[in-house]
Amino acid sequence: MRLFFVVLMLAAVAQAQLTTSQYDNARTGANPGETILTPANVNARSFGKLYSIKVDGDVYAQPLVLPGVDIPEHGKHDVLFIATEHDSVYAFDANAKGPALWHVSFLEGPESATTLLGQEVHCPFINPEVGITATPVIDRERGTMFVLARTKEPKAPPQYAQRLHALDITTGKERPGSPVLIKASITAEDHEHKQHEISFDPLLENPRAALLLVDGIVYLTWGSSCDVGNYHGWVMVYDSRTLEQKAVFNTSPNAKEGAIWQSDTGPAADSSGNVYVVTGNGKFDGDEGHDYGDSMLKLVLDHGGLAVRDYFTPHDQQMLSEKDLDLGAGGPVLLPDQPGAHPHLAVTGGKDGNLFLIDRDRMGKYDASTDNVVQVVKLPGSLHAATAYWNHDLYVHGDGDVLHDLKLTDGKLSRERDGSGPPTEPGATPAVSANRDRNGIVWTVSTRTWEIIPEKLAVLHAYDAADISRELYNSDENSDRDRAGISVRFTIPSVVNGRVYVGARSEVDVYGLLQNGLLH
Repeated sequence: MRLFFVVLMLAAVAQAQLTTSQYDNARTGANPGETILTPANVNARSFGKLYSIKVDGDVYAQPLVLPGVDIPEHGKHDVLFIATEHDSVYAFDANAKGPALWHVSFLEGPESATTLLGQEVHCPFINPEVGITATPVIDRERGTMFVLARTKEPKAPPQYAQRLHALDITTGKERPGSPVLIKASITAEDHEHKQHEISFDPLLENPRAALLLVDGIVYLTWGSSCDVGNYHGWVMVYDSRTLEQKAVFNTSPNAKEGAIWQSDTGPAADSSGNVYVVTGNGKFDGDEGHDYGDSMLKLVLDHGGLAVRDYFTPHDQQMLSEKDLDLGAGGPVLLPDQPGAHPHLAVTGGKDGNLFLIDRDRMGKYDASTDNVVQVVKLPGSLHAATAYWNHDLYVHGDGDVLHDLKLTDGKLSRERDGSGPPTEPGATPAVSANRDRNGIVWTVSTRTWEIIPEKLAVLHAYDAADISRELYNSDENSDRDRAGISVRFTIPSVVNGRVYVGARSEVDVYGLLQNGLLH
């Protein structure tokens, strides 16, 4: 596993790119190939907002960046890819303000579809329209981006659909066989041993967690909109070349709920191809059945199906579900190999503020009297985010709390430093930029919480990763110049090649060193 992380680091240094949520399949949230931005030059004098890119819908998906892409009729560019809730995907030059290199809309065609409205899903949190929420994933080798989009078909009564699109990254055109309509059903058995069928509901099921690409397989996951209806957690896998559906897994076949939403962060995968997801709410009977509410699951694709290889469920799972304290409000992060008895570790946490350090080889399953994990760290605030890991430090920012730095030593976490400033809501998933093991910066974005009105501007923060009590910069310091757009929830900044990209309402704000960019 250590070799896996070394390869990731060397690849990032050789060619900085962002092709999947949180930089890599381990979901470390770290870009160790950043050679331009440093703690010495990220400050309000030399760093700020360069320009904004206006797009046709809100940007919940993390912007992706790929260098050296040959665009027909435009030449070679470092490309910034943006997906919107208006069911559009854009390609822009990542280093300069200008028109889109290409733009595709999934609402165009002979029978034009529309996006969904917030009231149609009975949930105001993604508003006013729902289209592309989950962060896409790029297969650099094949030059393909995979995007999951929701639409309402122009029929009476309204019909709703979700489709997996495979786009050529140079043109935005659909690959052969793309898109595919998402369909699935499973046969389940109730407590009276009566069989019944559960079908995927494209209106009820909400894809929030990022897409994952592992060994030629695309993983898609679903949760809910505001816990509305008899939803389930779903995992589906598709062949990246043929878009053939290979397997379907339901987290709550004999009950309901078990959402996989993870505050928009991604499922994780290790070097052996095991996939890790975290669920929220619902019944748990995984010790004797097949329902996995509030659990971290280790899934394996084997013999044409997805199976639970191992899992961890907190001892107070029933209370967590009853009080809506989802474990699955946080996403999984896989750590590099550690010395000692537990070399393969994962970390996750949820709304109750417990951060769990879990042995991926023996995850602990369920014990009503205790949590059989390596360590439990109690956070001051609840967690609606994932952590970020870099250079033996784990960075976490909970709701109503400040940023924390937890040192990882010999496979155990200890409190290192706390961030400066007042507590903020709703916390954030950090991103870390660094030049290998030097010049680390922790980036977060303050966003809105549950409220819809009044609207709140996003605020970009930068902290010295070696001492997070030292805030290097925030976009409120020189608000007239640097203010970001109206915030959306769960924003993860994208930091690549001297630029920081922040998704917001109908725009992406671009930050960098002021002498290297035009001010607009």
